[in-house]
Amino acid sequence: MKPTVVLAYSGGLDTSCILAWLIEKGYKVIAFVADVGQKEDFEKLKQKATKIGANKVIIEDLKQLFVEEYIWPAVQGGAIYEDRYLLGTALARPCIGQALMKTAKTEGANYVSHGATGKGNDQIRFELTCYALCPEIQVIAPWRMPEFYNTFTGRQDLITYAKNHNIPVPVSPKAPWSMDANLMHISYESGVLEDPAASPPDGLYLMTSDPKTASSHSDVIEIEFKQGLPVKVNNIIDGTTKENPLELFLYLNELGGKHGIGRIDIIENRFIGMKSRGCYETPAGTILYEAHLDLEIFTMDRELRKLKKYLAIKFSEQIYNGFWYSPECEFTRTCIAQSQSNVTGTVLLELYRGHVSIRSRSSPCSSYNQELVSMDVQGDYTPSDAGGFIRVNAVRLREHYRLKKRHCC
Repeated sequence: MKPTVVLAYSGGLDTSCILAWLIEKGYKVIAFVADVGQKEDFEKLKQKATKIGANKVIIEDLKQLFVEEYIWPAVQGGAIYEDRYLLGTALARPCIGQALMKTAKTEGANYVSHGATGKGNDQIRFELTCYALCPEIQVIAPWRMPEFYNTFTGRQDLITYAKNHNIPVPVSPKAPWSMDANLMHISYESGVLEDPAASPPDGLYLMTSDPKTASSHSDVIEIEFKQGLPVKVNNIIDGTTKENPLELFLYLNELGGKHGIGRIDIIENRFIGMKSRGCYETPAGTILYEAHLDLEIFTMDRELRKLKKYLAIKFSEQIYNGFWYSPECEFTRTCIAQSQSNVTGTVLLELYRGHVSIRSRSSPCSSYNQELVSMDVQGDYTPSDAGGFIRVNAVRLREHYRLKKRHCC
């Protein structure tokens, strides 16, 4: 009997060619398609995989799971890699990998495969998830196999192979870059974007309007959080309200996209040891990051937040590097969730031409004492005490200056 392999199939150039190549190598291929919110004609994609020769095509709707089990912890944690990247692709990979392994077990497959390149992060994210959830699984990674990458030395070889096998591909000379889409973001890389000195081509971004030509009318919205998680969005302008996590997130995507919010063009450090250039658009994620950050500082103790911020950096690295199912990442998520016990309240924001502006916030758990901080009311504070506080903190600075002066003589 032919060995069965479950292929993480996107319908793009790479996985379509890999599907045909695996069949040529003697495998029975089950094409697994994860619906994580990408704009896709899934029936057409199923027909395409079947025509290429897939024994079975499985399409699974993971959108609700993606938001509640992966995006929400990232929002709660304030996860942002290298201060800019909101981890849209990195968060989707363990979600897809979990479903991929479930399918492999159900179908009795001993092999799984993917189309991630040998230079990127996704190969690590997929495979670490697979091995964490099913240690005995065997992974076929064509882009790391000499017989594959010596045959397909570049995208043009893949295009030629696809044409020879009557496989339609979405890549054309007009759009020579790689794109990964899900409901959280769209990422763009490779091709003309590999030159960091080259500006992104006009028309690159698909999820957001150009901020320069976006709506001239702002939207004012309230986002309500409970223990660091979004639970409600209310549009002050037209009264629209969303509470279901998936609907809430998609609505913020709609508003953020309308106002051109969430575009970035960055150089990042891949886990494997090289730098890469990526363009991203993450409208809802950007809005939620800004709102959560404001509410967190409003409600959280200063020293506790310093520790939480450190955990957020580690959490972001764990997500980016593919360690979602590691013991350290599970521990980090638990600690972050505990830190959010008082991050409850509402933030009022204005969305306008690429900007998210915080207008006000309120919380029953606020650590802000208006009377204590007021310039008009003394409150429970003795101003003269600040003199001793300053003198104690100045001891170290005076000593530093004394030693510096002595060494200079």
